[in-house]
Amino acid sequence: MDLSLRITEIFYSLQGESSTVGLPTVFIRLTGCPLRCGYCDTAYAFNGGEKQTLPQIMSQVKSYATRYVTVTGGEPLAQPACNALMVELLDAGFQVSLETSGALDVSGVDPRVVKVMDLKTPGSGEMRRNLYNNISFLTAQDQVKFVIADEADYQWSKQQLTEHRLTDRCQVLFSPVMGTMPAVSLADWILADQLPVRFQIQLHKYLWDDARGK
Repeated sequence: MDLSLRITEIFYSLQGESSTVGLPTVFIRLTGCPLRCGYCDTAYAFNGGEKQTLPQIMSQVKSYATRYVTVTGGEPLAQPACNALMVELLDAGFQVSLETSGALDVSGVDPRVVKVMDLKTPGSGEMRRNLYNNISFLTAQDQVKFVIADEADYQWSKQQLTEHRLTDRCQVLFSPVMGTMPAVSLADWILADQLPVRFQIQLHKYLWDDARGK
């Protein structure tokens, strides 16, 4: 029997975040998430969706002329077959990234996958869900993302950089909550403190004002 996953959508867009920002990418958005972050912009993926087999998913992905695929959600690791999907994509020659909340174990993720993992800030309302053991499974190709809603989130994020020596382990992304945290303020703080992090905005929201590209 073919493995199946519940899929909210599969779409082709420009990557709006991470180290491949701007590159044409196929997004596979899996349904379901155990977290309820206050700034979530994909609540429509919490429920519903449609069950699809791996061959059905692969057929759609291969219809687009790009080697970049992002598996996102919701929280994709909430579905056990997510890892099997990523292995199949990798074996087919795609460059695969995983957008994950950091609240579920990443130790079983194929090391070829680029993990883009959140550490939830106090402003998310879900900081208690951070699984800090995940940090030990991150490598130089991976990325830790802090979504920052205010100065308190920024100060907390700076503390995590030092406490976990994150910039020695992987890339670090600081992103403002759009509509809440002024992007220019976050940029100014990063420069003033000379932090070795990548500032990013959600490109897709400036282009389309929606969640495409994440």
